[in-house]
Amino acid sequence: MVRSAGAIVAAVLLSALAGCSDNAGTRGVAGVADKHPGEETYNRFCFSCHAAGVAGAPKFGDVEAWAPRLAKGRELLLKSTREGITPGMPAMGLCTSCTAEDLENVVDYMIVTATAAGEGTP
Repeated sequence: MVRSAGAIVAAVLLSALAGCSDNAGTRGVAGVADKHPGEETYNRFCFSCHAAGVAGAPKFGDVEAWAPRLAKGRELLLKSTREGITPGMPAMGLCTSCTAEDLENVVDYMIVTATAAGEGTP
């Protein structure tokens, strides 16, 4: 009986995971949060500076550090990401293979995370 219940739980979990997609801000089967389309780019190119605050980079999810930047608007954040900021932020965050869409997604990912952190949501 325990073995059957375990198999059922495993099947439900696998079904939930299979139902997930890469759409931002949505939830897949069984309420499992989907991966944000900017997360992978952040982890590959932005993490090294934004996780630790290297060269004045606002730390990922730090509401206070992001507040003045968010107040200036998304377009300025995108421009800064594309062009860089002297002395610390290199153009495109050194992601020379990133498309405009990749950069928009990663900026949106950092905005959403800083905003969500301020609202007390994970």
